Amino acid sequence: MSARIELPSGLVTFMFTDIEGSTRLARMLGDAYRNVLGAHRAVLRHVFDDFGGVELLTEGDSFFVAFSNADAAVAACVEAQRRLSAHDWPRRDAVPRVRMGLHTGRAVPVGQEYASAEVHRAARVSAAAHGGQVLCSEATALAVTATYAATTGGTTGTAAAATLATVDLLDLGAFRLRGFDDDERLFQVMAPGLDRDFPRPRTAEAPRHNLPAEHTPFVGRRAEMTELAELISRNRLVTVVGPGGSGKTRLTHAVADQLLPAYPGGVWTIDAASAAQGLPTALAAALGLRPEPGRPMIDTVVEQCAERRMLVLLQTCDAAPALTVALVHRLLSRCRRLDVMATGRAPIALAGETVWRIPPLVPADAFALLRDRAAAAQGGHPGDGDPQLAKLAARLEGSPLAIQLAAARLRLLPAEQLARRLDDPLGALDNDAAGDGRHASLTNNLTWSYRTLGSRAADLLRRLAVFTGPVDLATVEWCDPEGLSALSELADKSLVEVTPGPRYRLSDQVRAYALRRLTATGDEPAVRDRHLTWSLHVLDRVTVDLDDQVRTTSLAELSPYVAEWQAALRWTSATGRVAAGLRLAVALDPWWREHGDVEEGRELLAELFRHLPEDAAVTVPASDLAAACLVWAGLTADRSERERLLARGRAAAEHSGDPALLIRAQAAGLALPGDDPVAAERACRDVIGLAERSGVPNAGFPAVLALAELLWRREALTEAAEVLGAARHLEAARPEDRGRRAVDWLLGMVALRRGDLVAAHDHLVVALRSRLRHGFRGAAADAVAAIAVRCVLGGDPATATVLFGGAEAARGARRTESFGAFWSAHQTSLREALGDAAFDAAYADGAGLGFDRIVAMALAVEHPDLEDGAARFAQIVR
Repeated sequence: MSARIELPSGLVTFMFTDIEGSTRLARMLGDAYRNVLGAHRAVLRHVFDDFGGVELLTEGDSFFVAFSNADAAVAACVEAQRRLSAHDWPRRDAVPRVRMGLHTGRAVPVGQEYASAEVHRAARVSAAAHGGQVLCSEATALAVTATYAATTGGTTGTAAAATLATVDLLDLGAFRLRGFDDDERLFQVMAPGLDRDFPRPRTAEAPRHNLPAEHTPFVGRRAEMTELAELISRNRLVTVVGPGGSGKTRLTHAVADQLLPAYPGGVWTIDAASAAQGLPTALAAALGLRPEPGRPMIDTVVEQCAERRMLVLLQTCDAAPALTVALVHRLLSRCRRLDVMATGRAPIALAGETVWRIPPLVPADAFALLRDRAAAAQGGHPGDGDPQLAKLAARLEGSPLAIQLAAARLRLLPAEQLARRLDDPLGALDNDAAGDGRHASLTNNLTWSYRTLGSRAADLLRRLAVFTGPVDLATVEWCDPEGLSALSELADKSLVEVTPGPRYRLSDQVRAYALRRLTATGDEPAVRDRHLTWSLHVLDRVTVDLDDQVRTTSLAELSPYVAEWQAALRWTSATGRVAAGLRLAVALDPWWREHGDVEEGRELLAELFRHLPEDAAVTVPASDLAAACLVWAGLTADRSERERLLARGRAAAEHSGDPALLIRAQAAGLALPGDDPVAAERACRDVIGLAERSGVPNAGFPAVLALAELLWRREALTEAAEVLGAARHLEAARPEDRGRRAVDWLLGMVALRRGDLVAAHDHLVVALRSRLRHGFRGAAADAVAAIAVRCVLGGDPATATVLFGGAEAARGARRTESFGAFWSAHQTSLREALGDAAFDAAYADGAGLGFDRIVAMALAVEHPDLEDGAARFAQIVR
């Protein structure tokens, strides 16, 4: 082109075209190719003239053309393809297939050429097309759409407008053009007379995410994935908060992968903990953007993301909280279609943030994860049976990090042994040779969080570590009267879990770590002494009403404090604080007896008594010493040791001058195993008489119960009923015995022996309900067994067998020897009536039902008065 031409300036649309497979076509046609090439050029040049295109370069089979507006360029491409198709070519297999590409951008000509990156982008768009296909960039598509909207109604009357009326643009998606770092969305020009079906564009499809390819399968968390996906669909900023190692990153990656179709602009993840060059630079690198001279990287990122529908994942935001807030604020303010999902141990504290706390793995997911990781750690085989792995998983608190570490430890220890060591999870799971990474060990992981705490929060964490379970706000303020803000910091940073109530809980891992920190500071003795003081304060509060009346003993009310009292008792046993320890031991006695913890009780009392000074009568209240001796005597099975302790308890009781305590000491030695029944009855009557003469008849109540049981054994049922009937007022006056309803229990047993099913049912149901309400689970199981006997006598052997099975399973370590022969006799009769197979099946069903369902079944047994043909006194079947 020697003649000087005027090139468009400003917003210019560039067109590149060439013949697909031109080399093959030239070799096939030989000299005839010259005619085909000439005809192709003539057709295109006529179209360029018709639509105002300026031809800049012709080289071989290619054209480079500039248009002053995008609609003319698109119309020219459509018309060119139509005319090429309609041309009379010499051979059907010699039709040139021309590919065309368009891009619109700002350009200013320099002489007779353009020195602009927009030209190169247009060339790359053309190179992505197939023969017969017209592709355009998003910029051209937007320009055409705007022009067509402005000219709708035929106001221009141009050929371009007429052609555009038949044109459609098909969005093919985002692609990466060679030599360009950003993505380009390509559109196919669709119009009548043009081919429609082509392979995907001939360029690399733009990456839609930078989510990592995980090394291990993602296990469980289906409900959490659904919940989190729903949250991000309704909120622009969602922060997933939780302790280190709880699986926040893996979960958000899994959710993001699921959400890819909802974000055409892609899903991009960066980690604040490893973004050494800054968060905007890290995000730019993920998006494929390069720095622009003299321009802040955040401006480049915002410009590229301004109109893209995309999701940004910001991991480990607590590593750079201020920078995270700045980036998120800028992105959400300037990019209206962009969403952010963040993770961290604390919220990022930005307006509009939705905070979602990741829960621990549910037991089924924890077991599945442990089994998978244990198999990987042991050559594809878990190495332990599923029951052992399930028990180990239950001890790991649903923590994915702890599960990973436990799986590795299973190469060294079997699951059962490892589970026994988890009272100290750091000692059991951490490896001294672990790396420095925050997820290399539990200690590293917790140190990461601990270092971010203020001094007051760190101090409160160490003080809370001596508590074995969740605490309420009053207890937190006992540790620090102004500790609410420190507690808030601990909760925000996922070191304290807020549970319903509300109550505040440390995980076993956090507690073990904080105890190590407490020991390192040298403050442990003072903090544990304060915990002991708190324990005694709570003991007074839960056992005495506001009007100083002793409350009915209820293990259900005591249960939240038992672990704390036992921890305080261990401290007194280790440090010789005998007086406080004796008080705690007496309070714990009913719990030990009911829950089968007698061995631990004996060991703690033995250690405590080793610290008892020579002048115990001076330094320890005699009443406390006497009560503790009686408790210890009741927990030991050795007869000689028991008699020694009872003698010591009686001596201390005499020294105390408390007649009620002395009667209690006398009653504690009644009816020892192997005693002569006649002598035992006489001893019971002696204690009852002594209590009446001493003016403390209530103190003789245990002797009344022992006498009633002895009378029941020799079937003196009328006298037993009279003794029990006269003892109701004694039981009502004794807070330690009211909840057990032993009078009703024994009256029910008397009625069973008599065959009076109505009275038996009434008394046993009263006893069962009271025992259940006050937390006496083992005693409630005895009542269920008695109701089983009532079913035997009532002619319902199937229900009776199921109830016996449930009662036995619920007793656990607590055995009831007093009535063992009675239960066994009736179970033998049931086995004979049902047969071995049916009895064993029903018994196993009861054992597997769970105690709550067994109790409900017992309470649902129909009252004898409602049964068909019920008789007040049934025939006794033995």
